[in-house]
Amino acid sequence: MDKTTGMEKKEGVLVGGAMMVPSKNIVTNALGSSDHTTLVAAVKAAGLVETLMGPGPFTVFAPTNAAFEKLPAGTVESLLLPENKAKLTSVLTYHVVPGRLQAKDLKNGQKLKTVNGATLTVTRKGNMVMIDGATVSIADVISSNGVTHVIDAVVLPTM
Repeated sequence: MDKTTGMEKKEGVLVGGAMMVPSKNIVTNALGSSDHTTLVAAVKAAGLVETLMGPGPFTVFAPTNAAFEKLPAGTVESLLLPENKAKLTSVLTYHVVPGRLQAKDLKNGQKLKTVNGATLTVTRKGNMVMIDGATVSIADVISSNGVTHVIDAVVLPTM
């Protein structure tokens, strides 16, 4: 218990078998998640590790491995090819919004301008939050340089 507030101190959130803690940056936290190995591999292939380890703040909508598996067969493998780095970067930066947006900040119908310049749409029904049709399964994973929301689908920009 935190003596000053009388509330339990939140030390982190369990994601993919690893504790995500506010003292680590977004990438360092994600590296521990067994549910995000595809996302981490994609971030590395796109050369976005340094950016997402930077000061931010960033809001990342992080698809799980199962979300990537829902894509048509061969999509992930194709995106990871060196000649498709620009397309991969576009897909990944579509999952990143500048700023630190927690679930409480996301409003129904809200438009979020992503790092790639396109717009995501928030749908809110009670406590359920969806981003372009992907459901947020774990919200508010706080990192030193932003916040991550785990989502159950890969959202794709119009290409």
